[in-house]
Amino acid sequence: MIRSRLTTQAFLATASTLAALGGTMTTVSPVQAETCLYGANVSGGEFGKAEDKPGTYGVTHQFPSAATYEYLASKGMNAVRLPFQWERIQPELFGPFEPEELGHLTKSIAEARANGLTVILNPHNYGKYYGRAIGSRDVPVDALADFWGRLASLYPGKTDIVFGLMNEPVDLTARTWLDASNRAIRAIRDTGADNLVLVPGTIWTGSSHWFDQQDGGSNAEVMLAVTDPAENFAIEVHQYLDADFSGTGTSCSRTADALAALKRFSGWLETFGYKGFLGEFGGSQNRSCLDGVKEIATFINRRPDIWIGWTIWAAGEWWGAYPYSIQPEDGIDRPQMATLIPFLESDHSSRRDCQYPER
Repeated sequence: MIRSRLTTQAFLATASTLAALGGTMTTVSPVQAETCLYGANVSGGEFGKAEDKPGTYGVTHQFPSAATYEYLASKGMNAVRLPFQWERIQPELFGPFEPEELGHLTKSIAEARANGLTVILNPHNYGKYYGRAIGSRDVPVDALADFWGRLASLYPGKTDIVFGLMNEPVDLTARTWLDASNRAIRAIRDTGADNLVLVPGTIWTGSSHWFDQQDGGSNAEVMLAVTDPAENFAIEVHQYLDADFSGTGTSCSRTADALAALKRFSGWLETFGYKGFLGEFGGSQNRSCLDGVKEIATFINRRPDIWIGWTIWAAGEWWGAYPYSIQPEDGIDRPQMATLIPFLESDHSSRRDCQYPER
């Protein structure tokens, strides 16, 4: 499809004009209806300290079991975001994939798909490779393109496989990240894969940071230049509810601020004709967090015209007593899951088709 694009200069002029007029502008984009993606992050494959790379499977890291996928599907979820470490799959930049680690990832993907779950592949690297930022002397921007070209070639045209370019890029500018993203998207499309791609921004891709100024421009300005020959992508953001939006606090004192950030980001999506995906949100069993999770899910589900779904943080057998875990305890749903179940029921008023980029 052909989507109207605005340059950064046009964005600034338009934003200034709209602010003065108190109005909004929406670009018109053809869309197609598909089931919204509602699910969970499934952790374990990304576990391990920096010194544990590549690590030992089953000791430092391990993907969730088939039972976890079965559990999530039984609750009405239809998607999982599957984190892994880039270095474990590709131990050397521009080198071949490591067969054993790739095999573990492939098996986990197959188990999720067998339960009817769409799998969002997620290199959980924060825009880095062995701790070095993409765009640095050690990690050229083409390295990410090489990685994604190799991975995409394994799953071309699979509608239940989504390519999430990177988890929470940080310590690099939006312009550097845009360059890496566009090259990665081109590499994906060069394989013939037209799968949905999720493109994050920088500063941990927080919706609360989307308009923050940085060298070369904010995410809101720079990411307008995302280029996809297949025009099948959405913008991924994350939003937590605790005091600093980090997703580390056990109380959720800033739900109102988080919602305000998501609403502002939604306006950006609507104005420029993009679709959004909330890749991470969540909280502890604290009542403020449960109420906050409910408010976030309510907000996203009410806008299937611009939001294609969400994945809560996080399931996975290795979490133990982690406050944000939604993994069942002794077969009993955690309160976070109980809070979400109404939003996952097929007859819920907010469970509907989303308007995806048209392929």
